Amino acid sequence: MEKYKYYTNFYKVVLLVLDIFLINIAFTVGYLLRFDKVEMAANYRFFFLVFVLIWWIVSGTTRANKLNGHTGYREVTANLAYAWFLHAAVTMGCMVAFRLYDVPRLFTSYTFVSAFALTLGARYAIIKVYKYYKELDLAYTKYIIVGANPAGEALFNFFENHKSMGNKFMGFFDENPHGVMGHGTLAVQGNLADLKRFCQREHINEIFFAMPLTRKDVMDDLIRFADDHFISFKMVPEFAALPKEVHLSFYESIPVLSLRREPLEIIFNKILKRSFDIAFSLAFLVFVFPWVFLVVGAAIKLSSPGPIFFRQLRPGRRNRLFECYKFRTMRVNSSTELQATKGDARITPIGAFLRKTSIDELPQFINVLKGDMSIVGPRPNLISQLEHYSQTIEQYKIRHFVTPGITGYAQVNGYRGETREDGLMAKRVEFDVAYIQNWSFWLDLKIIWLTVYNMIRGEKNAY
Repeated sequence: MEKYKYYTNFYKVVLLVLDIFLINIAFTVGYLLRFDKVEMAANYRFFFLVFVLIWWIVSGTTRANKLNGHTGYREVTANLAYAWFLHAAVTMGCMVAFRLYDVPRLFTSYTFVSAFALTLGARYAIIKVYKYYKELDLAYTKYIIVGANPAGEALFNFFENHKSMGNKFMGFFDENPHGVMGHGTLAVQGNLADLKRFCQREHINEIFFAMPLTRKDVMDDLIRFADDHFISFKMVPEFAALPKEVHLSFYESIPVLSLRREPLEIIFNKILKRSFDIAFSLAFLVFVFPWVFLVVGAAIKLSSPGPIFFRQLRPGRRNRLFECYKFRTMRVNSSTELQATKGDARITPIGAFLRKTSIDELPQFINVLKGDMSIVGPRPNLISQLEHYSQTIEQYKIRHFVTPGITGYAQVNGYRGETREDGLMAKRVEFDVAYIQNWSFWLDLKIIWLTVYNMIRGEKNAY
């Protein structure tokens, strides 16, 4: 399952790193209690490596790392107790095999008890944070089901039985809203004519289309509406001809089709990306930006009269406007909605250098910290570009499903600078959509690395 796959390979890595950190603390506690000091002898450091290696194997082959929206305290305790019992048995065998007879039993006991308590406490804390997050409105995905029929009812029952997934049912919509199945006060909200108005008023996040796929006229109309209003559109099909490339997921035995992969709709991925944005931008603004500001600010002031920063409204996620910050690279003028071109007379000499090296974009780390932007994402275009390309490029609006970035997948692939031809912007959009559908934390790190490399090398399309 895509959106509901809380437990990913990367999540296992994060949990393993946390466990190793806690085991290190457990070793320190055990050594301190046994010897009244924390500086370990060499044989204990070797024992620590063996201890961690065994935990890596045991935790990966048992249910010690099972931690998702459905896991309760009792299940976590049982799984972890079994894993540590198995670990203790294997460790004792290794101690005999490696002749680690000089490791005191009291130290080993202190270490095992501390490790179990710390790892259990950490998992309890994760569950507690998750349950707190679920109580926030931010954690819920509001959805409706189009089609009050057996397929729609099966999907409704699935979500009712899995409420910890963070979904909020807002109602059915059907061509015949009278006399169909009842599911309380939120059952049938109206007919298809009422659907769009309801979605806009209630800020619906997902539409599940459970009507027969032969109703292509209704489906195509709702797909266009969903894309225009940043709503995920998914189908619960009685398999027939499909409208375009789709991705199949199963909610138990119920097949659900979505129009595109959306890794950034997974809660864990959202938290990971935002946490990295905050940490990275905060570190940059505290330790690097003050020096950049002094040097670049002085150069801008000497090159032409006017402010150091240039601020301009740009469309962000879901087309919400925000004030985007840059170092000023042009002489003060009244044509700020006109895209820069090669040899543009408005650009100052220092501005040309700042654009070539992308240093002019560095103030956007302020936007990242505020939450208007991310470090990596589709670049925010001009408002005039939004109005034009929304009408001429089919998938243009999809790039606004996510938060815009200081740098992006299109930029590191050479698509930056002037976009006088629609074909160049269409190619940017193609890369932006590919980024949205294939996002991973490692892809973000790769894009950041390529951006730094391009800044040092300089880019021919930057002017």
